[in-house]
Amino acid sequence: MKIDRPLLKLPRQYCARTLAAEVAALPPSAWLAHPGRIMGNDAVPLITPDGTITNAFAGPMAPTDHLRACPYILEIMADLEAVWGRSRLMGLAPGAIVPEHVDVGHYWRTHLRIHIPVVTNPGVAFTCEGETVNMAAGECWIFDSFRIHDVRNSGTEKRIHLVLDTVGGEKLWDLMREGERAGRDPAAAKFIAPGSVATGNLRYEQINTPDIMSVWEVRCHVDFLLEQAEPGDLLDNSRQQLERFLHEWGALWAQFGADSVAQPSYQALIEQIRRELQRIQTGRLVLPNGVPLDRALNELVFMAAAPAPAPTPAISAAR
Repeated sequence: MKIDRPLLKLPRQYCARTLAAEVAALPPSAWLAHPGRIMGNDAVPLITPDGTITNAFAGPMAPTDHLRACPYILEIMADLEAVWGRSRLMGLAPGAIVPEHVDVGHYWRTHLRIHIPVVTNPGVAFTCEGETVNMAAGECWIFDSFRIHDVRNSGTEKRIHLVLDTVGGEKLWDLMREGERAGRDPAAAKFIAPGSVATGNLRYEQINTPDIMSVWEVRCHVDFLLEQAEPGDLLDNSRQQLERFLHEWGALWAQFGADSVAQPSYQALIEQIRRELQRIQTGRLVLPNGVPLDRALNELVFMAAAPAPAPTPAISAAR
């Protein structure tokens, strides 16, 4: 899911003092080390599959006990009226960084990521495609994770953000459009006072990763990537091979749909197109975000279109 700019500020201002008090009341044991062991990065799971303490992001979502202990965060979620996926409090120690990267996988294509600073300082710099901001406590931001981005905490205190992942919702869409019109004018932000929003109708996603991806979704993702690639003979050859792949995927889908009995056939088709793209050197095509086209296709489409079933461990890698 993309926005039309690297960073977008929504017209909302939340109570930083209340947020900070709720977070400070959580026990130290609530904080988990980054699953990729990136130094200085930790998190508190707030919404997870089945509400368990895990870094996984696939499966029916539910609040954890940590989220239930934070009534104002629940109010913020209710105010935005979205359908919520995996969400966390994310910490960044003094001097720590989130290294420069691009989020390419299926999860990131289908979700928006909302950042609301809880505790921050002037030394925190969030950069997306060359645009750098210091997000103030209580502000509400969205960024395009398909662009190159990184975060640095050059201050002397830990930075903590409330990070909410969502597939969206009608009100959130309206807030995004309003944010585009208002720009970063602080006068345009509406303050949401603690205790002012009912939280009885929060929605959590129940469907997020396909067992087998429909032909329509596969085509949507393939077209999204091809539209960004540099025109030329290599792109034409790659497109031709991908069209053959899509036609055969459509034939399998018409015959079997998401029936697991056809999973070996879907996976064989994926291996075939991988070999064809390697043969014609599709990896020489690089998208504007610096990601080779073959890598983007692999992470966004091939790895997610017909994944082999596997047990989910209690603590699993987030990326």
